[in-house]
Amino acid sequence: MANVIVVGTQWGDEGKGKIVDLLTEYADIIVRFQGGNNAGHTIVVGDEKFIFHLIPSGILHPQKKCLIGNGVVIDPAVLLAELDSLHAKGHPIKPGRLLISETAHLIMPYHRAIDQGREGLTGGKKIGTTGRGIGPCYEDKIARRGIKVGDILHGPSFRAKLSEVLKEKNFYMEKYLGLKSMDIEDIYNEYMTYAGRLAPYVANVSIILDEAVKAKRHILFEGAQGAHLDIDHGTYPFVTSSNTIAGGACCGAGIGPTRIDAVIGICKAYTTRVGSGPFPTELEDATGDRIQQRGAEFGATTGRKRRCGWLDAVLVSDSVRLSGLSGLAITKLDVLTGIPALKIATHYLSEGQPIRYRPSRIDLMENVNPVYEELKGWPEELTGIRRLEDLPKATKGYLSRIEELTGTKIMIVSLGPGRDETIMLHNPFRGQS
Repeated sequence: MANVIVVGTQWGDEGKGKIVDLLTEYADIIVRFQGGNNAGHTIVVGDEKFIFHLIPSGILHPQKKCLIGNGVVIDPAVLLAELDSLHAKGHPIKPGRLLISETAHLIMPYHRAIDQGREGLTGGKKIGTTGRGIGPCYEDKIARRGIKVGDILHGPSFRAKLSEVLKEKNFYMEKYLGLKSMDIEDIYNEYMTYAGRLAPYVANVSIILDEAVKAKRHILFEGAQGAHLDIDHGTYPFVTSSNTIAGGACCGAGIGPTRIDAVIGICKAYTTRVGSGPFPTELEDATGDRIQQRGAEFGATTGRKRRCGWLDAVLVSDSVRLSGLSGLAITKLDVLTGIPALKIATHYLSEGQPIRYRPSRIDLMENVNPVYEELKGWPEELTGIRRLEDLPKATKGYLSRIEELTGTKIMIVSLGPGRDETIMLHNPFRGQS
């Protein structure tokens, strides 16, 4: 038995979907534990591409069970659209294969309206929200006025809660945001329709996980976004609204920390960021454009062009500390092929002083200067390589330096989007491969 958490070590978009899909082969249960449909995981299987926003990436393995934990905020329309899309592609998902926590909170129409309305008021200092309503939904959860999945399974109590909440939301939308008010009947009828379809999938996820642990099943916990978008530990306020570090898996799925055996951090071979916020190693030149184009760096959820830059070992080292990483999975290493000289930021200069951690104050983070170490690049294409020893010498040197700077061993190396384009050095479920 092994229970493994997979998290991002940067600002998201590290390639978690592929690694989760790869490790799913060895797991019995896959759990999504935080975030909402502001995240997107892209999986390539043969000639088919799948993009998931809510359903765990492991759903493409027909014998696996996938769970959506209480820490996720769910837009039911998006979830049902994903189920319909899978069905249309020949992958129908029965309720026994996908289960949704009855205590996960629901994104409501007013959450999306408020999210978009607020961003429109911020002028040039936008947070970079996807406008999906994730933040306002988490706000209601913390303020104890949210609506859970289980609530819509009982019409009268759902209507009562909705009526109470909508009074406040309509006042706020009209008087502050200048938006139209929403009609309770429209929302009620829409969500009761969702309830009819979702009811067979609703369950107590925490109890299911406890039973699985006792039965010695392998469990894989799938995070969304990255460590430096964590609401507590990220580049606040340019963050998401949930805890993206490994500790969030316990709260967001209902499992104790002593049940976790390993934490794998996904690290892109360079750094990217979508939306606003500080980015010390950003490349606003031809090299950055080259990485962006070769890496097809567009957000899976929004389609926004990702900002690209050199690998930042400060960020990754912070993630090692915050999530207690057991090992790293390096993704998109092939994208760096052909760049003569590569750089890694080993530390920062902040107000003239060297530091080896990311400042928590956003004004300091916006003004740090990265200090780089230059490494030799490699001209050879990495396509088709399946053993570490067959990689070019410079490529192996780059990987070794990442291990040295982060103090963490590399377990997996990804050389392309396909399942088979991977070198598995250590399998967290079965030891060394």
